[in-house]
Amino acid sequence: MFQPVRIAPSILSADFMHLGDDVAMIEQAGAAFVHIDVMDGHFVPNLTMGVPLLKSLKPATKLVCDVHLMIDNPLTELPWFIDAGADLLNVHVEALSEADLVRAVAQIHEAGLLAAAALKPKTPVAALAPVIADLDMALVMSVEPGFSGQSYIVGSDLKVAEVAAMARGAGNEAMLIQVDGGIGEKTAPLVAAAGADVLVCGNAVFKAADPASALQAVQAAADEARLAALAGGEQGA
Repeated sequence: MFQPVRIAPSILSADFMHLGDDVAMIEQAGAAFVHIDVMDGHFVPNLTMGVPLLKSLKPATKLVCDVHLMIDNPLTELPWFIDAGADLLNVHVEALSEADLVRAVAQIHEAGLLAAAALKPKTPVAALAPVIADLDMALVMSVEPGFSGQSYIVGSDLKVAEVAAMARGAGNEAMLIQVDGGIGEKTAPLVAAAGADVLVCGNAVFKAADPASALQAVQAAADEARLAALAGGEQGA
C-alpha cells in the first residue's frame, strides 16, 4: 500500500535569526517532521544546538520534533531531551555498546517517545540487529555526519534496501526508514524507491530561492519514484 514520503527539513540549514518563521514555513509547506541535529564536538567535529533550542521550538510547532543525537554519551543526555519535549529520539549505534543500545531504545520508549537508531555510512546494517525489532525508525546516513551541505554518497540507496529487508525479516514492517545527507530533488527518488519513508533535507530546502516549493518538489519526486517501485514490485510478484 502506497504511503507518501515524509519530509523532515533540518534546521541546521535554517536562518537562526528567523528560526520561528522558517519552521512555520516548512509546516505550512507540508513537512511532517522538523529535524534537529545535536552535535557535541566530540562524536562529530562540529558543535550545534541543544536542549534550550528544543525547549523553545517545541511549543512553536505541531511538527514531530525529530532529535538526532550525534553525541558521545546519549544515555546520560536522553533524559535532558525527553524533558525538553522531543517526540522522537535518534541515537547512533556507534556511540553505544549493544547492551547500552538496547537500554537506550527501552528508555526512550518508557518515556512514551518514538525511538530511532542511526548508522554512519561505513557502519554495517548488522549493527541494528540488537534493536531492529523494537525500533520505530532507523536512520541511514548518506553523508558523514557533522556538517550540512555535503554531497550524497552514491550507493546509499542499497543500504536503505538492506535495512528495509532486515526490518521485514524481524517482523517490524511498520518501522520507518529515514535518510539524511545530500537529499534533494535528484537524490530523493533513489532512496524513496529503495524503501525510504522519511527524507531529511537541509540546504535543498532552506537554501532554495523558494523553500516551500523546493520542499514540495522533493516530496513529489520521491513519491513518484516510490509509486513506480511499488508498481514494479506488484507486476513482478
